[in-house]
Amino acid sequence: MIKLSQLNKVGEKTEKVLNKLGLETVLDLVFYFPYRYEKYETCSTISQIKINQPIIIEGEIDLIRNKKSFRKKMFVTEALISDDSGSLEIIWFNQPYLEKTLKAGDRISVAGKIINNHGRLIMMSPTYEKIDPNKEKIHTKNILPLYSLTANLTQKQIRFLINQSFTKINKIPEFLPQEIIDNQKLLDINTALKKIHFPTSEEDIIQAVNRFKFSELFIFVLKSYLLKQRLAKKVSMALPIKLGAIKKFIADLPFKLTTDQKKSTWAILKDTENKIPMSRLLQGDVGTGKTIVAFIALLNCAKNKKQGALMVPTEILAQQHYNSALKLFANWNLKIAVITSKSQTTNFTLTRPKKDWLSEITQQADIIIGTHSLIGEKIKFKKLGLIIIDEQHRFGVNQRQEILNKNIDDDHDITTPHFLSMTATPIPRSLALTSFQGLNFSIISEKPKNRKEIETKIVSPENKNEMYEFIKKEIALGHQAFIICPLIDPSDKLGTKSVKEEYEKLKKDIFRDINIAPLHGKMKLTEKEAIMDKFSKNEIKILISTSVIEVGVDMPNATVMLIEGAERFGLAQLHQFRGRVGRSDLSSYCFLSLSEPSPESLLLNKKINYDTSINRLTAMQKYSDGLELAKIDLKNRGSGNFYGTEQSGLMNFKFASLFDHEMIKQVEQEINLWTKNDPNLEKYPALLKKINQDLEESHLE
Repeated sequence: MIKLSQLNKVGEKTEKVLNKLGLETVLDLVFYFPYRYEKYETCSTISQIKINQPIIIEGEIDLIRNKKSFRKKMFVTEALISDDSGSLEIIWFNQPYLEKTLKAGDRISVAGKIINNHGRLIMMSPTYEKIDPNKEKIHTKNILPLYSLTANLTQKQIRFLINQSFTKINKIPEFLPQEIIDNQKLLDINTALKKIHFPTSEEDIIQAVNRFKFSELFIFVLKSYLLKQRLAKKVSMALPIKLGAIKKFIADLPFKLTTDQKKSTWAILKDTENKIPMSRLLQGDVGTGKTIVAFIALLNCAKNKKQGALMVPTEILAQQHYNSALKLFANWNLKIAVITSKSQTTNFTLTRPKKDWLSEITQQADIIIGTHSLIGEKIKFKKLGLIIIDEQHRFGVNQRQEILNKNIDDDHDITTPHFLSMTATPIPRSLALTSFQGLNFSIISEKPKNRKEIETKIVSPENKNEMYEFIKKEIALGHQAFIICPLIDPSDKLGTKSVKEEYEKLKKDIFRDINIAPLHGKMKLTEKEAIMDKFSKNEIKILISTSVIEVGVDMPNATVMLIEGAERFGLAQLHQFRGRVGRSDLSSYCFLSLSEPSPESLLLNKKINYDTSINRLTAMQKYSDGLELAKIDLKNRGSGNFYGTEQSGLMNFKFASLFDHEMIKQVEQEINLWTKNDPNLEKYPALLKKINQDLEESHLE
């Protein structure tokens, strides 16, 4: 295993930056795929340059200098390059080091767009590299890969390191059998990796993506097949349906269950009656009421004198579910606890010293709600009969596995708890029925009948004051609002709104007489709990937050969702944000606020072009269904614009899609043929090794 530190120009600081992206080895770099590509046309001479089109041009630097812009905080680097046909002005922003990196007389290749600024032809912020006749260009090619980054890392750095990584790795073992590669006309894995990172044509990208799509779907469906085989060999504790208790609980609810909720509840209860472990996926769009179905299953488990655990991705959500459980089970004499990394809370008295609280909770509690802390070393459940994981794709497979290994039965029998995972990821029914062979599958598509459609509007910067006045009117009616910002702290480089600066601005200038509060992941748990408690009691009227409230937060009195920098989020995430309002019979509203012009556009006295963002965000106004928005997200990604985005969430696909119906059929045909003749895959040890590695990390091993 080759460490990143063995690469040129990777010191301790750079290695730590790469580690933040989950990159630990050279192999990790090779499998760190671009999220999209930029395409450029080569112009052989400066006289042939085209305005407002991505181009590549070569020239010699005549001069280069730094100066301060009228905004003072921003450096502008100006350069002039020329060839025999003419000269071209280049401008970079906030990169003063370029004056030392590049010198007059250097020959460089630049890739970017030319604009006409009051008669001056300028190339804005291009990618560049010095021309070396002995080296192939990797930063100014006709098709340029772009990667997800983190602070203190550039596209040039990561392309340089990936290119270097290929020289350190001789050959990556192929796990797909040659017969399948031939039948499906696929690239081998090494060729596909080279083409995905450094394509020379559109066809290279298509072929590489097709290979990785097929691989992902093939492994996924084959794992489902093997999981189904292994499920039949495992034993769970049977949880007979306590029908009387279930009926009484449902009758006492302050609302009526939808037909889909009733069907899903019954299917889950019937599964858990058996000694064969349930492995069911409950899928429902935001606001369809998956949580109450989970609570009914937990109640039935508790009435069988077995423990139930609910694991959720955030501390805020864990605390909210705990509070909901206390209300719903107020008359049921159940011992309920919430465990996070920073605290433990129970509705029953703890008698042991504080250091032994975790042990006492896991021995005594009927229902335990928590975050990833439920898989801590000190956690050992006494009689775990049911595990529910909310938004399971937010947990690693190892984490899902660890909680299932926490069970110690009274009789020391080896049993596998029943397993229910819940997700808001839209999954087409056709895929659910064919490819989730290792899972039973339930869908909740109905929303409670008293819910109104959320009115969604796109807001440009010039219309923000009008929007703020509308929010004030909603607050005056006794309602509440969320404001979402992409960042916690201000960032000059990204030009994106942050929670901290937006809170200060709104508190001082816009909502002076309204109680508002910030919320973000860097806060202490006690701070977050106090803020959410005040918000739930309507003492805080406006909550300014990061995406920490994306999943599950339920505040029926909130009627306004304002998303700053909405164009920076995918449609699926915007849909999740929007789902935090409209959770009662009140009319609710979602405002998609576009970012303000960048410093570069202000410097050139040009208005920001919102056309692309507006076209994409219009789908949010038109559709309220997550499945439709997922389809549009896929369409928007398009060729050269959808790699490495992991849109599918639950399946963690990088290339494949839930809507690749034809390829899924091809995969299933191959697998049906294979498993018919070789059900245990004994003839294909490399493939079996890869599958088993994944299965050992899955929730069933």
